[in-house]
Amino acid sequence: MVNVKPRFESFAEYLLYENRSEKFYELFNGELIEMPPESGLNVQIANRLFLVFALMLGTDRVRAQGLELEVKGEPKNRYPDLTIIREEHIQQLSTRNTIRLSMLPPLLVVEIVSPGEIQRERDYIAKRIQYQDCQIPEYWIVDPQLQAIIVLELIDSAYTEVGQFKDDEWVISPGFRELNLKVSDIFITP
Repeated sequence: MVNVKPRFESFAEYLLYENRSEKFYELFNGELIEMPPESGLNVQIANRLFLVFALMLGTDRVRAQGLELEVKGEPKNRYPDLTIIREEHIQQLSTRNTIRLSMLPPLLVVEIVSPGEIQRERDYIAKRIQYQDCQIPEYWIVDPQLQAIIVLELIDSAYTEVGQFKDDEWVISPGFRELNLKVSDIFITP
């Protein structure tokens, strides 16, 4: 028996596909590309950030890696490590955890850089461009290698660096001024 990979002519056609696995796929040039699982360290960092934002906003507005985000370009979708959604997204995402380009963008997207040069380039350059094109107001690049959080704010359709925060510095977030977070609380070393 030959296993034929599905091909999709559009993102809308892909959304009709029933994926019966627990795996995540990016849609690249009409084909599904399986995403590898996250490292344990990245999951720990994402969990710590989830807790901080959930305590501030409630759990319904904080989404972990399972949220799918339609983006412009290739691939056609991304799975941010953490996303802060708008209140109206809660109902919109009740049947499928996908934010479409036709919807308002999320308020914040966080990517935790995985080891390797290709992954660094993807988070620092490719995803930055795609999230900027989607008009996401704030993008964080959390870099375990540098032990830093880089906060970017969308100003006049382009990301501007708010700051690169390290050690015991408090993270400054333009969209979440009530945020009470030290970088050292995220990069806890044993």
